Parts: sequence; C-alpha cells; structure tokens
Amino acid sequence: MPDEVKLNANLFFARIKTIVDAWNNAGSSPELESMTGVDALLVVIGDPAGDDEPDRKSTAFQIWLLGYEFPSTIMLVLKDKIYFVCSATKGKILKQLIGPNSTMPIEILLQGKPKDPPTNAIPNVLEVMSAGKRIGTLTKEQHTGRLVDEWKNALDASNHKFDNVDISAALSACMAVKDSEEMKLIRTSANVASVILSAHFVPKLELILDRGSKTTHQALADSMDAKLGDGTKPDMRVFGKAKNASDIDFTSMEFIYPPIVQSKSSSSGYDIRFSAMSTEDQMSHEGIILVALGMKYRGYCANMARTFLVDAKKTQEQQYELLLTLQSEALTKLKDGTVAREVYQHVVNTVKAKSPELEKHLPKNVGWGMGLEFRDGSYVLGPKNSRLLKAGMVFNLILAFTDVVGEDGKKYSLLLTDTVKVGEEKGVCLTEGIKTFKDVLFSFNDDEPAPKGKSKENGEAKPAKSKANGASPKKGELKSVQAGSKVLRAKTRQQFMDPEASTSLSARITTHQKELHSQRQEEGIARFAGEDDRTGREDGKIFKRFQSYKGEAALPKEVESLRIYVDRKNSSVVLPINGFAVAFHINVIKNASKSDEGEFTYLRINFQTPGQLAGKKEDTPFEDPNATFIRSVSYRSTDSHRFDTLYKAIQELKKEVNKREQEKKAMADVVEQDNLQEIKGKRPVRLPEVFVRPATDGKRLPGDLEIHQNGLRYVSPLGHKIDLLFNNIKHLFFQPCDNEMLVIVHFHLKAPIMIGKKKTKDVQVYREASDVQFDETGNRKRKYRYGDEDEIELEQQERKRRQALNKEFKYFAEKIAEASDERLEVDIPFGELAFEGVPFRTNVKLQPTTDCLVHLADPPFLVVTLADIEIASLERVQFGLKQFDMVLIFKDFSRPPLQINSIPSNQLDNVKEWLDSVDVPLAEGPVNLNWGNIMKNINENPYEFFKEGGWGFLGGTAVGNAGSDASDASSEESEFEMDEDDDVVSSSASESDFSAEDSDASESGSESFSDEESGEDWDELERKAAKSDKKRHEDGRGHASESESDRPAKKGKAKKK
Repeated sequence: MPDEVKLNANLFFARIKTIVDAWNNAGSSPELESMTGVDALLVVIGDPAGDDEPDRKSTAFQIWLLGYEFPSTIMLVLKDKIYFVCSATKGKILKQLIGPNSTMPIEILLQGKPKDPPTNAIPNVLEVMSAGKRIGTLTKEQHTGRLVDEWKNALDASNHKFDNVDISAALSACMAVKDSEEMKLIRTSANVASVILSAHFVPKLELILDRGSKTTHQALADSMDAKLGDGTKPDMRVFGKAKNASDIDFTSMEFIYPPIVQSKSSSSGYDIRFSAMSTEDQMSHEGIILVALGMKYRGYCANMARTFLVDAKKTQEQQYELLLTLQSEALTKLKDGTVAREVYQHVVNTVKAKSPELEKHLPKNVGWGMGLEFRDGSYVLGPKNSRLLKAGMVFNLILAFTDVVGEDGKKYSLLLTDTVKVGEEKGVCLTEGIKTFKDVLFSFNDDEPAPKGKSKENGEAKPAKSKANGASPKKGELKSVQAGSKVLRAKTRQQFMDPEASTSLSARITTHQKELHSQRQEEGIARFAGEDDRTGREDGKIFKRFQSYKGEAALPKEVESLRIYVDRKNSSVVLPINGFAVAFHINVIKNASKSDEGEFTYLRINFQTPGQLAGKKEDTPFEDPNATFIRSVSYRSTDSHRFDTLYKAIQELKKEVNKREQEKKAMADVVEQDNLQEIKGKRPVRLPEVFVRPATDGKRLPGDLEIHQNGLRYVSPLGHKIDLLFNNIKHLFFQPCDNEMLVIVHFHLKAPIMIGKKKTKDVQVYREASDVQFDETGNRKRKYRYGDEDEIELEQQERKRRQALNKEFKYFAEKIAEASDERLEVDIPFGELAFEGVPFRTNVKLQPTTDCLVHLADPPFLVVTLADIEIASLERVQFGLKQFDMVLIFKDFSRPPLQINSIPSNQLDNVKEWLDSVDVPLAEGPVNLNWGNIMKNINENPYEFFKEGGWGFLGGTAVGNAGSDASDASSEESEFEMDEDDDVVSSSASESDFSAEDSDASESGSESFSDEESGEDWDELERKAAKSDKKRHEDGRGHASESESDRPAKKGKAKKK
C-alpha cells in the first residue's frame, strides 16, 4: 500500500463511536440484537478476495472505517480500546490515527516478515480477548493467507475457548444509513452509470438498429466496458457529460460486474440476475432488449437496468407501462419508518389490482440494500424482512416481470432497476433517465398504428425512433409533415383554418409542459439533494500564495542602496523598511498614490487587507483574516521626478500583471489536443478549395480539409494548419446552400482551441455558392437569342452548381462521421423551422437541428445544445407587441442564460411548438426579468430553490395564459408603448411600437377590439382574420386598391372602464 495514503482520523473515530453506541444499545433494537452481551468485536481479514468472489462484509467494514482495504489485518475492538495486527508497512499508515485528537486509544501490533521469527502480536491479542468469552465476529466468511493460518494455529494452541457470535446483521444496520460523504460517492457512481447508458449505449443501439448492423451481445457489452479504459485514459467524450466530471477520479471507478446485454436471440434466454453473461449471439433487431450495468466508485455501488422495446407488441408496452407505475408506487413506500416487507407487498398488491395475471411473473424480492456491498442480505426487500427503513439508506430497486409468454409462444422478461435513496417522505432515484416511452420505444414498422402507451412522465409515445437526449430520427425515416419530430410550418398554417386542430394542439402542449415542469422539479430536488448549503462547494475564491524571491540571495543588486525598487522581472516592489529591503509581490499591492505637499512629494502604497470595502474584491480570501496586516506604507522625498517614475512603474506593472492574469483566465479552458495521426500509405479523403472561419493569418486563400485517422486537418496554401480531433468535436453540422450564399460544414468543439492568437469553439469550412455573373448584352449570343434565354440558362447553371456543392459537402460530412467510428452524426438545420432573433447584436436567422439551435451563416456563430437547456422563458409576450424575447437557462447554473431578443410575434406559436417537441419546458411572461440577480440567488442555494417550487415562479407552462394577457393589454392599448431601452436593433425596435394607427390600418384589427371579442386569445384572432380574408376573396374584394386599404376602418366601441 503506498505511503501517500492519508487516513481521515476524524471520520474513523466518528464511525467507531457509531459502532460502540450501537453496541451499548443493542438490547433496545432488533437490528442490533446480535451484539447483546458481546465482550469484543473481532474482524480477521486474509488475502484479497478474487474477482469472482462476492463482496465481503469484513472488507466493506474496513473501507467504511478507514477509507481503504487493508488485507492481512486483524482488528479487535473493545469498548475502550482498539487493537490492530498488521505488517510494518500498514502499521506506518495506521499510525496516522494516533494523535492528540484521538477519542479512543489505539495499539498497533506488528507482524514479522515471512523470513523473520514470529512476533508476540497474535498472542498479545489473544491475551486481551481472554478477559471475555463472547466474541462478535463474521462467522460466515472464510479467509485464507499467512496471517489467517497463524491466527488459527495460535487459537487452537490457546487454552482459551470463545463463543463466536455472528454480528454481520448488526454491522449492516450500523453502515446502512449513509452520511453526506458516502452519498456523494454513491451519486458519482450513479451519475457515471447513467451517462454510460445515455451518452454511449443508447446512441450506439440506435445506430445499430437504424443501419441494421450486425453485432453480438458481447460486443455491445464490451463497448461499454471499454469506455473506462483498460490501462488507458477514460473516454471523456462520454464521461465529459457527467456532473462534475473534472472532479471524478476515474482510477477509482470500476464496473461491479461485466455489463449485460440480452435480446430474444440470446441462447441463454432472458436472465434478470446480475450474474448473467452476455452471449456471442447476434443481437436481435426486434422485440425486447435488456441492458444492465453497475458502477463502483471508491467502493460504493450504484446499479441500473433498462428495457428497450423494438417494434414491440401492444401488450408488452402495457406491461412496461405497469413497470413504470410500480416504480412510482414503490418510491412512495421507500421512506423513513417503512418495514422492508411492506415495499414488496405494496408492489404485489398493485400488480393484483391492475394485472393479476402478471403476479406469478414477479421476482421473489424487489431489491436489496446497497452501499459498500453490492447486495446486503440483511436488507432484502422481500416478503419476510421486518427491518425498518431509515432516511439515508440506499437500495437497489428491482422491478421485473420474468418468463412472460408472448404471442409467438416464446418467453421474454421486462426489467427496470434503479439506485434509490430512502427519503423522509418518498424515495429518490439516483440513477437518472432512459425510462420513459420516448426513451425506450423504437418503432420501424410504418404499417402498424402508433402506440398509445402513456405514463405519468412520458406523455405521448412516439412511433418514430427516439433518442435519450431528445434527438429524433433522420428526415428520410418519416413520411409525415414532421422533420425529426419538429413540426413544420405547413402544419401550423392549417391550424388557423381548423379550430379543432389548434385546440387539440394547445391542449397537448399544455399537458406535456406540465409533465416536463414536474420532471424538472423532481430532477432538481434529486440533483441537489444533500447540497442545501454552500459548504464544500468549490466555486468560491481560494487563497493564493505569491513568492517574489526564493531567498535573500535572489534579491537584485539594486536593493543594496536601500531605495524603492520596482522589479518588473519578478513582478515585485522592494521597499526599504527599518534598514531592511522588504519585497512585496505586486498582487498584494492594492494601488499606489502620489501627492505633492510643499517641497515634498509623498508616495503611498496600499496593500490588500481584510475588511476593505473594495467593490468586487471585498471578498478576497486570506489565509488568516485575524492576523496583523500592514494596510499602507508612505514615503516622502524632495526628488519629485523619481517618485513620478516610481509611481508610473508601479501602475504599469500592476496593469501588466492584471492583463497576464486575465489572459491566463481566458485561456484556462483551452485544451492541448493529442497529436493528429496522419493516414499513411494512401491519400486522405480531401475537400478541396474551401475557406475556413476563423481565418488563419495572412491573405485569404482557399485551402484543403483532409480526413485522417483520429481527426481532421485544414491546410492553407501558405502552410498554416488547423487540427480538429474527433474526440474534441461535440457537433458536426452540414448546412446546404439552398436559399443561402454559402455551403457549410461546421464543427462545434467540446473545448476551445487556438487558431492564431484567437480562442474558438466553432470552426467551419465553406465555399461560396455562386460565381460572379457577367452581363453578356451585345455579344454574339444576342444575335441568335431573344427574350430571357440567357437568364434562364444562368439560373439553370447556378441551380446545378448548388446541387453539386450540396452533394459534395454532404458526402464529405458523412465521410467524417464514418471516420469518427460513429462518434459523430451529421446534423442538418431544419429551414422550415427557422425564425429570426437577436442573440448578439444583429438580427439573424436561427435554425433548429435535431440536437441544437444554430446560426452558422455569419460570425459570431451560435450553437446551443438542446440537452443542456434547463428551461426556456418567453418574455414580452403581450397582445399588440410585434416581437418577444426568449431566454434559455442552462442546466449548468454557473453558465449565464442566453437571451435571444426581438423574435417576431407571428412565430410565437411555432417557437412554442418546437420547444415542446424537443422536451424543453417553457414559460411565458409579459415583462423581461433580471436573470443576473435570479441566477445569483439560485446558485447560492439551488436545493432550497427547488424545495420552494423551483421554476414555478415563472408561471408554469404559461401556454394557456396568452388570453388573459391579451385582454389586459388590449384594455390599455392607447396607453401602452414599447420601452425604447430594450436591447434590439433600431429597425426592429421601431417596428415593435404599438399605436392606434397600426390597428386602424387593417380591417381585422378594428374587428378585434369589439366588446364581444376583447377576451379572445391570439390564436382565435388569427383564425378569424384568416376567415375574413377568405370571405373577402370569395366576394371579389380580395385585391383592394391602395386608396381602399389606406382608408381608416370603423373603430370598435370604447370599452367601459
């Protein structure tokens, strides 16, 4: 065991106190009954257990107390003293527990080396034990090794006979309730398990099913196992999506068992035991697919299993829906004070009430306690266990139907497993996601009707291929009016003419939004549970040490004259104080000031000290704020010129250091990529004559983009190179030149890189879609051609050129996806769903894609990953305003919200429908909110924020609130005028002003302000306007003259106030 192992002595003694307190109160609790009358607790551990052996409670007990496993160690615990028998190396580590803060004496007895004669360590322990007779130990465990053999021999040779009592159940009770440190480790295990499933397994499964690829169950399971790396670094393309991934020590992360993948083609059949093995059979592309994986972080376990239904039967969907219901019901019972058997009985009763025929297919228990042991047999959720559950316990909740006979006569199983924390009022799932119908249901048979299965969380089940991250199928897979489950605008136009369709759509969005808001609330509470204060959070400022010189010898020669000296090289100022040269680093100097009084010039140097009201730096941390500080030093001299020079030098040095720190901070997230592995022996696939943005230094010339083994390389004619590695590319976009000036392949990176002297996370290559056209009037062709033949020919040539460009760039993008070993997928913006807005300073066209919202045509580029969005807030949504704003709040609360201003109001319904289709919760409001202050308050205590209602302050779904807002706004139409301070461009600001003249300029506007219709919502008014236009067209008045259209319409009746 390495010498650098650090033991937490405080934690050790706190947990020993838990053991001793339980020992003293053993008679009052059935769980601790086995400790009654015990004189000593003995734990003997031999050589480490093999990989195939089950977890040992003795090892778990050691890790619980010490944080590490200590093989070949004996531990004897008395009520007033602790003894260890171990080797000299382990003894050196265990001595860390002995100190002035020790609450119980510890004696470490060292065992000799194999070649040395035996020591008195074991006889001394036996002598201590002989004072009692009943010894509490783990009787069911069998250990081997030299120490165990010596112990057994000494015990047999001893005259003392002991009564061994099994205390495994009592130790389980002591370790069952997890403290905050243990919960943090279990959450990390659960988080990593969830990420492997959602970020790797599900996308890979979708790709296999989509392409019809052949793969074995073992190969798919091995792909998950390989993500942690075997002697190599873990795959951060996957684990980078985990919460606080940078804080995880992946060397301490391991799989509990090899990941399991099963389908109906498994030769062993469906086996829900976690000891099952994935077979080498080809995975079936239809029916039930089961996957299970368990993770262990620093000894603490988390487990999850999921069922995927591919072209499943309706009965199977109904059975899976029942599993979701059973989990919801079981969570209500996993609370403080519940008896273990009541959880199992409640599940059985629910199945009897809903589907009695499935009762015989339930497993013998619905889970067990989990922590340092994957399976704690003392806390099985079975029909006979009478142990009480307590808040803070963790269970592996297993809900399944086994050996169900299908319509084809073959047996199948359904499985849903999660790691659950017992709460005060209900249980909380620590393993997240991939369980609703939208996540697990795959349908490729267009002839079958769409499934109608629902659950409390999932809303409507979708017939198309679904993704765990909210992504959707490719365009070619759907034949309806949807593009990647994003509703096209042609559909919404029909809704104006069909009131019933619009009403049903609005109701569906409202229902779905309620589910999404409820889901976000539950996720927020589970996500920040245990973080109800800021203690231990690492986003605060930290104390920094600065060293000017390593010793007195390093001081510059100029200090010998005992004059003030500014040392730019070492970023320090040397001051003479009482005949000594004292160096101060520039970072401890707050500022300097100079003043003239008579014939003297004064130079005052102020230092950073606690308690100063210094604006942004008032919370500057100090190592010891209670120490004595020098606040300032003043010097005077008659040499004003020298003091002027010193003052300027200090100010300039301060600016230089601050500038360097800002640059360093700005570059903190820039990663150093691995080396590009060039393809050798053949010519790489190349996209020639393309421009790159951001541009490299020098003249603007087209270069070539090449595909290599692990990434891409752009080479300019001047020799400049830009390398993009596949493991640093987050999104790959292809934007065709249809109705655009450029055809683009765009790369959005996970971490920024340097191009020249600029940092960027977005790199794109493009080619202009049209050549310069020449007017050939007067040439030879005009002699033989009349009319528009030349223009028609030019249009045809340009159309062919655009088609060729699209084909060339799309082919190259698909080659990139292929070369990335299926890590990347080509994402194409949906032009039909585009809307305008101002994300930065100018009005641009924003286009949704399968996974993102993008603007790629001009810099600055915008790429927002939909999976990163927590909620969308639509602001300035009022009747009469021509524009509204959209604020996107991210799941990472430290990231500032993105505000997109000045979106036309006629696209409000389309934006809401799109947000709802990609499972983004939304809310509406009539005014802009101060998101800087809101996010500051949320970050101070996110758990309390969700406990008090979370995003409910935004007004919930707000889909049906437009009507009330509209009536309020219309009643004050003459008084309302848009605030000119809104951050929009001047042209859009002028268009959004509302006035009476605008409403009088159209007939539909005058009708909408009558008494009878003042309470109608925006959709109703649009439908009436469409009907009115249609009627006028049928009456022959569809094309009114300019004089008629400019004529003021009749004003509606004034509303009573």
